[in-house]
Amino acid sequence: MMQDEMTVSHTKTVDRFNQEKLYMQLTKIFLEEIAAGKWQIEQQIPTEEVLCKNYNVSKITVRQAINNLVSEGYLSKVQGKGTFVAAVLPEMGLAMKTRLTEDMFEKAVIVEKEILFRGIEEPSMETKSYLKTNDKIYYILCRRLVTKEPAYLEESYIPYEMLPDVELLDIAHGSLYSILQERGTKKIFKVVQTVEISRAGGKNAGYLDIEDGVPVLVVHRLLLSLDNTPVAYTRFLGRSDKYKFQTEFERIK
Repeated sequence: MMQDEMTVSHTKTVDRFNQEKLYMQLTKIFLEEIAAGKWQIEQQIPTEEVLCKNYNVSKITVRQAINNLVSEGYLSKVQGKGTFVAAVLPEMGLAMKTRLTEDMFEKAVIVEKEILFRGIEEPSMETKSYLKTNDKIYYILCRRLVTKEPAYLEESYIPYEMLPDVELLDIAHGSLYSILQERGTKKIFKVVQTVEISRAGGKNAGYLDIEDGVPVLVVHRLLLSLDNTPVAYTRFLGRSDKYKFQTEFERIK
């Protein structure tokens, strides 16, 4: 059977009286098709024309829904061939969450975020090896203050192609992870994390208000997409007297 002649066997369609945008409804329906096994791994999905006919929506709506799932890694477009299922929904397992947490022994903690620098910058060879790209790199340096005292630095390196127009985005009032998930060209699927103890020096020691050579906690995080493309690289340098490292494991449902 030719692809253009295919019809979609579905029990659900968009609700035009629902306040949720049509393309978001369609994105969820397509995910259900994948989860139910109707669209199987490596299988080509129906063409835009067929999907428009089956769900009675415009090509723009279908295209937005497909692009959502491409960016999330569920679908993959092959030039000249069509769109294929690249991944299914996550199975039951364990997820690890980590964070640097304020020292809760104090009675009152006020946390502030300060942007020290943002702009295009030539990264170190180590950072280039993490990101594996020749694209220009956007660098963001933030400092966290806990009750007005420096607690840790956060350095972020983002290939410009992964977050176009990053210089226009408000990074002072949100997490980089959330911004990348909402606005990035590729979604974060995996984080590879390395923790070490190092010694502060130079401007970093000055930003943290400590002397050169004082030990600091360093957390490296490489953010990867489903196809293992580096999305961003971040580095945290925390004062051990202000921050502790916390890891949580929880079951994925």
